[in-house]
Parts: sequence; C-alpha cells; structure tokens
Amino acid sequence: MGKLDGKIALITGGTSGIGLATAKRFVLEGAFVFITGRTQSKLAYAVEQIGSSVEGVRGDVSNLNDLDNLYAAISKTKGKLDIVFANAAAAQYATFGSVTEAHFDDTFSGNVKGLFFTVQKALPLLPDDASVILNTSVVGSKGLPNNSVYAATKAAVRSFARTWTTDLKSRRIRVNAISPGPTDTEGLRELVNSSGAGSERLKSIRAAIPLGRLGDPDDIAKAVIFLASDDSSFISGIELFVDGGFAQV
Repeated sequence: MGKLDGKIALITGGTSGIGLATAKRFVLEGAFVFITGRTQSKLAYAVEQIGSSVEGVRGDVSNLNDLDNLYAAISKTKGKLDIVFANAAAAQYATFGSVTEAHFDDTFSGNVKGLFFTVQKALPLLPDDASVILNTSVVGSKGLPNNSVYAATKAAVRSFARTWTTDLKSRRIRVNAISPGPTDTEGLRELVNSSGAGSERLKSIRAAIPLGRLGDPDDIAKAVIFLASDDSSFISGIELFVDGGFAQV
C-alpha cells in the first residue's frame, strides 16, 4: 500500500529537478500524476523517465490559456484532482540597481501570477480534504544579496499558504508551503554559473549549510509526499523548511 494510492496529482514544472523527483515519488506511492513543462521534448523525456501512471501536458503556468487547456485535459482524463504541487518557478540573479521592468514582470508573472491561477483554476476539480503544496524557498526568509525580486515572489507564495488556508477552510483543503534550501538541480547550477563564480559559489553555499551539503531533489520530494499524504492530515498553513538548517541558524 502506497501513501498516495488512488490519488490524482498535478505537479507543475515537473520535467526536471524537484518537480521530476517528486513525480517519480508520487508514482511509487500509488498516485497518477500529471506534469507540466514549457518544452515538449523535455516533457516527453520526463514522462519516459517516470515510466507509468503519468501524463504530460505542455504549457506555461503564466499563460492562463495554457492553464485552461491543462485543466480541460485533466478533467477529460481523470475528472478530479486530489493533490496540487505548484512547483513551477524561475530564478535569476540581479543586483538591486540593475533590476529592469522586464525582469521584475517576468519573475512575478511566473512565480506569483502563474502559481496563483494554477491553484485557483484547480479548485473546481479538487474535492474536500484535498492537499495543495506550494513551492517557496528559503530566500523568502533570508536576506540574500542579488535576490530581491525572486525572494519577494517566494515571500508572496508563503503568504498564499496562510490566506488560502482560511479561504478554503470550509472545504478542509489543506494548503502548505515547502521551503527548499539550496538543492543540487540543473536550475541551481545554471543560476550560480550565471554569476560568473561557478564552483566557488557552490562551495560557499555548501559551507553555509549546517549539514554540510546541498539538498538532493529527492530530499524535497520526500517532504512533499508527507504534505500530500494523510500523514499530515492535521497540518495546514505551515512552511516546512527542507534546507539542512540553512535558514534556521
């Protein structure tokens, strides 16, 4: 018996990193999973890696038409959703003085607007007692340099977990935030390489983590399983840090 037997789940941004690791875990625990991604070739490869009990739907969460197409596909195939893991997001370093309007708008469009409407548009498919997990980040709590816009988007996501917990209390839909620390993903490596520091930047990040290593995507996936399953049936509105102690000391 898996912890998610018979459940129908959606993971946005499920083609790599934390999203892909979580999709694999969900399937192992008995769920059928829909994953999204913006690039068809990456989406097809992710579906192949997951192997079974999965359907990929191409789309960009910041595009509301794409979200409508996503939920039409889910409704046609399964007719409901038990779990939403709103994971899709993007990060880019920018010093405070160099932030452009385009950078600001693009980051908020994907990370905040896209996540907001991902969950709002899922509501008709969610039964009472469903579980919604929002992927935020330790940067929403830490004052890290060159992260002001990205950190603000993640602080907004953390706020959604609180307000939606009260908005949806009549339906007993649990809304929680997962807050990963630095995690060894393709996205993190691309981000640190964009700073020009590369391996030295990664070394300094590791040194700041009390457990002495980067997170593995599977570390985060296991915590998402907890929030998606009945193991957390009396938990709502929290931010669960999975960060090796990075934001705690």
